[in-house]
Amino acid sequence: MTTTTLAVLVPLLPFLGSAAGLLLGRTAPGFVRPLAVLPTLAAAVLAVLVAARQGGGKAIDASTQLTPTGSVPIDLSLHIDGFAALTAVLVGVVATCVQIYSTGYLRADPRYPSYAALVSLFTSAMLVVVYSGDLMVLLVGWEVMGICSYFLVGHYWETPEARSASLKAFLVTKLGDVPFLIGLFALATDAGTFRITGVLGAVAHGGLDHPTLIALLLLAGVAGKSAQFPLHTWLPDAMAGPTPVSALIHAATMVAAGIYFTARLLPVFAASAAAMTVLAVMAAITMVGSALAALAQDDIKRVLAYSTIGQLGYMAGALAVGDRGAAVFHLVSHGAFKALLFLAAGAVIHAAGTNSLTAMSRMSGLARRVPDAYWTMTVALLALAAIPPFAGFFSKEAVLVAAEHTALGERDVAPAGAGWTVLVAGLLTALLTAAYALRLWLRTFRGRGAEAPDHGRQPIAVTSVLWVLAIPSLGFGLSVTYLDDWFDGHPLTPTLTTAVLGTGLAVAGAAVTYAVWRTLATRTPVTAPVPHVDHPDAEAGQVEAEALHLPHPAEDPADPGRVLLGPLHAPARDGFHLDAVYRTAFVRPVLGAASLVRFLDREVVDTYVRAAGNSAKGLGWLVRRAQTGNVQTYLSALLAGSVVLAIVAVALANAAAGA
Repeated sequence: MTTTTLAVLVPLLPFLGSAAGLLLGRTAPGFVRPLAVLPTLAAAVLAVLVAARQGGGKAIDASTQLTPTGSVPIDLSLHIDGFAALTAVLVGVVATCVQIYSTGYLRADPRYPSYAALVSLFTSAMLVVVYSGDLMVLLVGWEVMGICSYFLVGHYWETPEARSASLKAFLVTKLGDVPFLIGLFALATDAGTFRITGVLGAVAHGGLDHPTLIALLLLAGVAGKSAQFPLHTWLPDAMAGPTPVSALIHAATMVAAGIYFTARLLPVFAASAAAMTVLAVMAAITMVGSALAALAQDDIKRVLAYSTIGQLGYMAGALAVGDRGAAVFHLVSHGAFKALLFLAAGAVIHAAGTNSLTAMSRMSGLARRVPDAYWTMTVALLALAAIPPFAGFFSKEAVLVAAEHTALGERDVAPAGAGWTVLVAGLLTALLTAAYALRLWLRTFRGRGAEAPDHGRQPIAVTSVLWVLAIPSLGFGLSVTYLDDWFDGHPLTPTLTTAVLGTGLAVAGAAVTYAVWRTLATRTPVTAPVPHVDHPDAEAGQVEAEALHLPHPAEDPADPGRVLLGPLHAPARDGFHLDAVYRTAFVRPVLGAASLVRFLDREVVDTYVRAAGNSAKGLGWLVRRAQTGNVQTYLSALLAGSVVLAIVAVALANAAAGA
């Protein structure tokens, strides 16, 4: 079987599994789980075979034109280079792990068939984005992911939190997708093609007439999809969806799509120094702001959500300094340990089944009760904090090295100012990341909240997936010396300067956090038990769904984040009030305009409509009154009419004679 055929099957198999799952979900429920897992697993295996055949060498291109579409043709095409091959492996592996995990985590959920089918469709759409060689076909996968995220985030639609979160995710990402679509059309107009290879060829020969405008329009879509400032606000709220969905969105789909798209078309962005500077500033604000917000959250999933935003900021920073190899390397590395973090958090949430199921301030005794989640989450947090030799250290160092080279003028793809911006923000974020990672670990596994009843052992489908993902979280970075050919041939190995600075700042952030935690722990009494919702027979998904109905706990006085952030704690906890800014600047004016339109429609437009109706009604009333049924009345009217007509006729005759 040719490599092209294998590549076509990679996105096709999950799509067919999704369609079959939807058709058989009610009539043959026994087939739902095999149809969820096996096609996705087969796609992951085929993605590995495609990557092995591609080998980091020459890109694989194939295309066919289904039908003529005018002056700018649209082709069904593949373009598989080293980036695409490795990213497809990531998507396939993480999606398979999520599907296997979900068979245990949501096995009692009555809506599991539709959930599993949507996860498969989500996976297929992301694989279309990864392998597509045509921008219009890529856009199809891009938009299908948007609608899948809407349904999956709103899986628990009976709760107002899930409904509002799904709507917010859809609308905020669409806010970026509109200029993104305009940018794609403008790019195709300048380049004369939607084919990615043709676009890159046009850029290489200076064929873009409006590079800055096109790049900025495309960046709007990237900011929305990959949750970059200022369109990042949807991602923390999207935690209202099931935890496996969070793992899929944060690790391998949706948010990764924007970064991957920018890496694919990096020469388009690099053609504009202004666009690269904007991207660098956006990445820097995203990195630092999200790390501060993560340090202030009490909800374990919101900490991880802000963590994802920050790590995506690292990837955007690598792209802003012109190194797409470092960006995609961190994308793949981050995908492994972030999927592990979310799936381990799901096990923790199930075990901590109190009335504040995701609040770290109410967790206690979890290290001994969920040892698999404890050890694997420890590995993932060490990778997140970029502690050597875990995967996150090598990929984050690749970003810092790229920023250093640009800042020192050793690479001229982007302005030196962009390099300094990314480098300084990246180092500061390294310190903050280690701080909130250790804070999460201490408050989750060493906390002194109210201990909930033990729900027993986690399903084997849950624990096995955690250990599978722990392997790349620990060892993927060690393969850095063998990955140069997959990433444009640029070396990705750390340098002494950034390694010492980055690791030193991470250790310092963790040390200060631990010291503050120890001090607060000795001064603060143990939290009194709180009323809890006992779920002795509940599955994890049911426990998580019920948590959405319950109030947020009070602030923990032993929280080191309060001390470390000081006066920034309150605004950081609320996402620096960006949602309030949006409500004031956009939501209220739109609602006001809608109220005005409604008033005009009701009081002005409807007035004319009602007047026309009333006129016809009045005329009908007059005609009806004239129809009395009295013959004498009819004869009198006829006689009067005849007299009037005679008078008119005589008058007209006299007038004619006088003329």
